[in-house]
Amino acid sequence: MARKLKTYETSLGFFDLAIAAPSMKAALEAWGADSNLFHQGAAKQSEDPDVIAATMAAPGVVLKRPVGSSGPFKQHAELPTDLAGDGASKRTRRKSASLKPQKRLKRTEDDTANKAALAFEKEQKRREREHAK
Repeated sequence: MARKLKTYETSLGFFDLAIAAPSMKAALEAWGADSNLFHQGAAKQSEDPDVIAATMAAPGVVLKRPVGSSGPFKQHAELPTDLAGDGASKRTRRKSASLKPQKRLKRTEDDTANKAALAFEKEQKRREREHAK
């Protein structure tokens, strides 16, 4: 039986990264990290419902968004083009958004979780084949 997936987040380089993986070790391998980012405090398990929904839609796939943004995670994220814009208003919006009460996540059905876990394993095998080339 496949293990349940959890959503993990980190910030590496120009991007915030997120992945649905069965363990922290699997997430680190998918990110290509050579050190334990969780131990260093650079990675964490996500509790954000939007991030969890995005990663569960594509388990095992590393999703990105520009670092510091609050936009959606995508498989192929673009860097922001408005770097000269007003950064203070973005910071204020992000702080106010984090103060909102967290929504309770509905429990996923077992078959949905199993499908996501199988998709993760398939993606992990694809990544291993690509790495072997």
